[in-house]
Amino acid sequence: MKKFTLSILALTIFLLGLIWIAGSGEAVQPPATKTIFLADTVHINLDEMPAAADTTAKDSRETIFREIKKFDQTVFDIKNRYMEDIDTKKLIDAGIRGMLEDLDRYSVLMEKQSYDQLMESTHGKYEGLGMEIDARNDHIIIVTPMEGSPAYKRGLKAGDAIYEIDGKSTYKMTTADAAKLMRGTAGTKVSLKIKREGMPELLDFDVERAVIELKSVSYYGVIPGSNIGYVRLSRFAEETSNELTNAVKELNAKGIDGLIFDIRSNGGGLLQQAVETSELFIPEGKLVVYTRGKYADTERRYYSRRAPLYPDKPLIVLVDEGTASASEIVAGAIQDWDRGIIMGHPTYGKGLVQQIFPIGNDDDVALKLTTAKYYVPSGRCIQKPDKEKKVSMADIVDMNAGDDSTADSLKTDSLAIKNKEVYYTNRGRVVYGGGGILPDVETEQDRFLSPLEINLERKMLFFDYAVKYLADHPDIDRNVVVSDSMVKDFKDFIAGKDFTYKTSLEASLDNIRKIVKDEKKDSIFDASIANFEKKIENEKEADFANSQDYIKKAIKRELVAKLAGERGVYEDVILKTDPGVLQAVKLLENKTEYTKILHTGETRGEAPSE
Repeated sequence: MKKFTLSILALTIFLLGLIWIAGSGEAVQPPATKTIFLADTVHINLDEMPAAADTTAKDSRETIFREIKKFDQTVFDIKNRYMEDIDTKKLIDAGIRGMLEDLDRYSVLMEKQSYDQLMESTHGKYEGLGMEIDARNDHIIIVTPMEGSPAYKRGLKAGDAIYEIDGKSTYKMTTADAAKLMRGTAGTKVSLKIKREGMPELLDFDVERAVIELKSVSYYGVIPGSNIGYVRLSRFAEETSNELTNAVKELNAKGIDGLIFDIRSNGGGLLQQAVETSELFIPEGKLVVYTRGKYADTERRYYSRRAPLYPDKPLIVLVDEGTASASEIVAGAIQDWDRGIIMGHPTYGKGLVQQIFPIGNDDDVALKLTTAKYYVPSGRCIQKPDKEKKVSMADIVDMNAGDDSTADSLKTDSLAIKNKEVYYTNRGRVVYGGGGILPDVETEQDRFLSPLEINLERKMLFFDYAVKYLADHPDIDRNVVVSDSMVKDFKDFIAGKDFTYKTSLEASLDNIRKIVKDEKKDSIFDASIANFEKKIENEKEADFANSQDYIKKAIKRELVAKLAGERGVYEDVILKTDPGVLQAVKLLENKTEYTKILHTGETRGEAPSE
């Protein structure tokens, strides 16, 4: 039946292509392409028309051919009889998107750029200079050069402004256009003109392109003041297993007593890499995950095939609302085999298998289609009930932000927990179905940033201040302590940048002003509004004072990043201050409590029995 379905899909594509090349008498079949299995949370930009209700009767071979003929006739009539010229590609793409409208939001038509970005993410490499950039102040700013990259070796620095790329001005240039100019074949050169803080003239750099590898393991090491190892995994790409293997081997060689495996905000990636990651921790021959599609014969089971490198010492896996798909497979397998403790917040709940199918023969588009669901060893399906319609990229600013339809509210809702399906781990601990992975131990909810902090981060003013401070103080090192006088200096710095932001009260006041003006009551309320404005300014002063701890930490982070790169930020900031890491260290050092949780589990918010 599966072969028949794929044959019908191929025939549909063939008939669509035949309409446009009937005059030449040629038809070209799409090339054979290796199927890619994905476990990720990539969202593709969509501009979709509302889908009509599905009233189709049960499909049969005759029904499918009849509906294809209707589609062909509609395309033919629009192309040949509409009053204006119609772009053929746009017309066909719109038709395919219409077919996908009522499917899940991960089944989409991928344009070449989206496909290339997905391949770059999964392959973990590209050819270019190796730096993160942003469009700021009418030019392209280097946010950070990747350690070991051509940009790093040639001495480009965070905060450098790129004024020209191969003689072309970057004034008002987008990051996408700048990236396109700087990427190219390894071994070729790019000429850059750089404006650096504290330097009166532009600097010339000739940088040779190279193959840039995007690391999956952002950091690994031993947490200062302990004998606990820490590994941060940011993605699941082709080299993930190799990178993790090297990291765990090195930590084992240092004789660590416990390990924190941090997969917070890891949106997933390749399925096979999730399986190979799980193999590092769970016994050989154990089920890691299985997939099940429309038909019974589509079930596939994935087992660990090698002895684990880290088989029995204490293990904590850090998760949060951004932990998704491949990351959830790993967390679920570790939890179900009672190999370690899952700590943090309920995960995202994305348990759908996608495959990539070529469309046509010009590589312009590909079909990313959901073909199955993921199930962890206890039988739980990772996928949450799909309450969401398809959305465009503009609607998905941040996977971690979420809303009521994406965030799991089970932290304190004991009634919701009791309504979930009950499953059991290998030792008989209770775990819950219904989507996502519920942690064994919950951490405190992350502190929400204030409007002041959000806007300072959004406008990269901590970054800008660090660039200026280092230009003025070239002799400081990564052990710098952010003093109260530096905070005052930062306050003066942002004032000079004309920094402003609106509080919720200020937004409400804007509405009041408009109403007063519309009602022509200005003279009556002017004094009251002025008084309210003064109180808001006083509140803003208080906001800055209340955010001093955060401001100090953010300044320290940016200074260390410029001086010691990402590794320095982990060692000097994250591992010393991150609440989740600190709580995990505390639990790993309390062997009695660790063992108790792993053997008995936690009630996860259930009301105590009476």
